[in-house]
Amino acid sequence: MSKAVVTPPAASDLPAVEPHAPLLADAAIGWRPLALAYRLIAVTLIATGVARNAGIVDGTFDATTLLYYTMVSNLICLGWMLVLVARTTGDLRGSGTRGTSTPSARLSGAVMMAITVTMLIYLVVLVPTRVTAGDTDIFSLTDTLVHVATPALLIADWLLFVPKGAFRWTDPLAWILVPYAYLVWAFVYGALGGEFVPGQRYPYPFMDVGALGIPGVTQWVVALTIALVAVGFVFVVIDRLLARVAGRQRAERDHTRLS
Repeated sequence: MSKAVVTPPAASDLPAVEPHAPLLADAAIGWRPLALAYRLIAVTLIATGVARNAGIVDGTFDATTLLYYTMVSNLICLGWMLVLVARTTGDLRGSGTRGTSTPSARLSGAVMMAITVTMLIYLVVLVPTRVTAGDTDIFSLTDTLVHVATPALLIADWLLFVPKGAFRWTDPLAWILVPYAYLVWAFVYGALGGEFVPGQRYPYPFMDVGALGIPGVTQWVVALTIALVAVGFVFVVIDRLLARVAGRQRAERDHTRLS
């Protein structure tokens, strides 16, 4: 009786072993515990700014704050960050600690740009106007939270935890639709008699048709549009550069693994 010859399986017959996901891939940190911790802190800070700006902390809720783009953009960021927290938590439980957790890199860019508008208008338009008017309460805790901290948190989240390479050159033109939608609504609201504060039918000085006239307001809107689109293109350039660097690193890892 001859002995059965056991032939070892060929390499191609072996089950594929998924390589351990690198900690840094696609120009993003792929460690979900860190991303979750960061995003929970961001939610706390953004919610604190919203609550303070609306007067909730002081027990004097002011619904008119909801009429301003600052509050609208902060609420958008708060909602998006809650989505990121939920997504990161789910991925952490279902897929482990390694990897990124973002529903859409391009949507992340849109939210980031929406709040960047808030920061730029505050720093470039509102702060100089308030300084000229003798306002000494600029950069208060509340102002800093809603105008500076929230934008910084969203930009940092994109830089640290969102895979790069998804942005398109046309995205900056789409991103400005959010502030433009607010502009249209604010002008219509004021034209129909709505007031942002008693006796004032515009939310921001550069939208004061009575003082600047239609040509003056138009010049402001055009200038801000050019500036915002330019900033959007800066984000796209950064996205593509980081994606290119990540691609080279990935190619080098693959070459080293195969050699």
